[in-house]
Amino acid sequence: MQLTFASYNIHKGVGADGRRDPDRIVEVIEELDADVVALQEVDERFGNRRAVLDCDALAQAGYQVASKPTKPASMGWHGNALLVRKGLEIVDVDAHHLPQVEPRGAIRATLRSGRQEICVTGMHLDLTGLRRKRQFAHVCNASRAPGLPAVMLGDCNEWIRPIGGERGLAAHWEMVEPGRSFPARRPLLALDRMMHTPHWRLEQAGVHATPLARQASDHLPIKAALALHES
Repeated sequence: MQLTFASYNIHKGVGADGRRDPDRIVEVIEELDADVVALQEVDERFGNRRAVLDCDALAQAGYQVASKPTKPASMGWHGNALLVRKGLEIVDVDAHHLPQVEPRGAIRATLRSGRQEICVTGMHLDLTGLRRKRQFAHVCNASRAPGLPAVMLGDCNEWIRPIGGERGLAAHWEMVEPGRSFPARRPLLALDRMMHTPHWRLEQAGVHATPLARQASDHLPIKAALALHES
């Protein structure tokens, strides 16, 4: 089985031109053509944290939403949601608070394709190093379902060095760094990352840098194709 995973911080739908344009975000998601998309900042920041994206538009694009809304008007758990291609079954969805000052979280879903179950976690980590380290350790421990192939991805806000590797936090995870994704117009930093358990083989990875993606948000999406090793 081969699946394409993507991560996209949509910046609450606000693009490089300062306009909030949810339709433009959905068009970029359609461009990605991924099986699972981890989204960050899918809700407005203040008030009732209203969802930026329209569920009907996402359904028309072929996606189910896996999330636990923070508030009734929200789509995401502290802004995090997973889009799952129709045809993949959403078995279970769980949410995690992360050690934080600014609200942060992670959303984890168990998915099924045929008889095969996998675990996918979308996350948005803190800007400060110590909190980010604690959050990453928590997500690493919480996202490794026993025996299941697992993938973690999201906006890791890590620009100084690869997150987790030399710190001993990711012994059970293989790191994927698709490339520089921030800021979208002229990317300088690889803030958006992906990790997977050894069940997977990396086929290809990259940054989705189309003209539309450079305009739609302050981050470019990343994506990677992973294939399960034969058992």
